[in-house]
Amino acid sequence: MSQLYTRFDGTFFEKTRLSVMTLLFQQGELSFNYLKQVLNSSDGALYTHVEKLVKDGYAQKRKQLAGDQVQTVYSLTPRGTQEYRDYLAFLENIVLGGNQ
Repeated sequence: MSQLYTRFDGTFFEKTRLSVMTLLFQQGELSFNYLKQVLNSSDGALYTHVEKLVKDGYAQKRKQLAGDQVQTVYSLTPRGTQEYRDYLAFLENIVLGGNQ
């Protein structure tokens, strides 16, 4: 069971960042404000987490107009999508009693 903590790096396998990855995997592109609301997070805390995901290649960000304001939106990179799929397969293996 020690693989649970060693197979995925600390960037990916941190509670808030894993929550961000889950939301992005499920819903695609999401705004910073939406993530902040859903995760009940402060600006500073969330910013630190999403920027770590961007820096390490799991997520990407872009600016877009939302009415008369600019907002930052995030989505998974191909690497982030694959890592999340690997994580789901890993969990499925555990649930089904495999020994990965």
